[in-house]
Amino acid sequence: MILEENKKAYLVLEDGSIFEGLAFGGGDFVEGEVVFNTGITGYQEVLTDPSYSGQIVVMTYPQIGNYGYIEADNESSKVQVRGFVVKEHCDYPNNYRSQGKLTDYLKANNILGIQGIDTRAITKKIRNRGTMRGLITLNKLPDDKLIALAKNIEDISNIDFVLKATTEKEYTIEGSGKHIALVDFGIKTNIIKHLKSRGHKITVMRADSTAHDVLSRDFDLVLLSNGPGDPKKATYAIDLVKGLIGKIPVTGICLGHQIIALAMGLDTFKLKFGHRGGNHPVKNLLKDKVTITTQNHGYAVINENIPKEIEVTHLNLNDFTIQGIRCESKKVYCVQFHPEAGPGPEDSSYIFDDFIALAK
Repeated sequence: MILEENKKAYLVLEDGSIFEGLAFGGGDFVEGEVVFNTGITGYQEVLTDPSYSGQIVVMTYPQIGNYGYIEADNESSKVQVRGFVVKEHCDYPNNYRSQGKLTDYLKANNILGIQGIDTRAITKKIRNRGTMRGLITLNKLPDDKLIALAKNIEDISNIDFVLKATTEKEYTIEGSGKHIALVDFGIKTNIIKHLKSRGHKITVMRADSTAHDVLSRDFDLVLLSNGPGDPKKATYAIDLVKGLIGKIPVTGICLGHQIIALAMGLDTFKLKFGHRGGNHPVKNLLKDKVTITTQNHGYAVINENIPKEIEVTHLNLNDFTIQGIRCESKKVYCVQFHPEAGPGPEDSSYIFDDFIALAK
């Protein structure tokens, strides 16, 4: 369905809140987990980041779409969010790289957006109550029916999105450096770009690959990518890492970091409202240095009962959650934040060099 611009739309949250705005993009109904992102720019990367699978994303910055749609900024081959919520959508983008309006891009992908509502009020609700289920609809039903619909939305924490996000087939990108097994849990394009820029050979493998699939080949390093959902749902990935640790260097980013932690006996928990944006301060405890990082995750590693052989390497300075761990004796190193940025600051791109240094 292609929308008529300026048609009324409604955002409904499970706490009973109903916001009236104007529709843009495509579709007429969408439901999911409502989260917020604090980035000022980078909406194209946000829309196409597989880690947002199953989610309706609220942008806190008031004007979105002012530089239009730019295909080169995509972090995957399609739009990954279920819905998009903004204060104001820009109808007149102005940028030399622009390929058209954001609303036209959402129409082409049948993604429903809503504008003209107070996104910061929504953000405050999520911060106070926690992440909520919600829906966007063009159909104005009685309030009680809309709220009942929102309360009955399936909890996406119960869904394994990784097998939906992973590559259909394994593929290799040639290079003259180390041969890296890149396990795809919902990989962002910028991770591949960083590895390619360093000249390494990359084989992108499915999320349900086995330890035998990896160890039977001549890889120098394993890198577990970012991805969507609860890491505990990806039991096959945890088993994979258990079979690799101590036999080949293992590294990870975001979901990959959580999978490694679970495989090594640590635990994870769901954050109240997650970390999503490009302005999160993280302290590198090894170098006594703070960088501003890009983050997009709803789960974190619990900072308790950590085995002696595991060292916490990074902490989030907003809430002091774990942002990195390593085990030198087994050549394991992983981080929660996104060193590839996309969008956001590139202060932490050195992490890729630290990963490569572990290669046999």
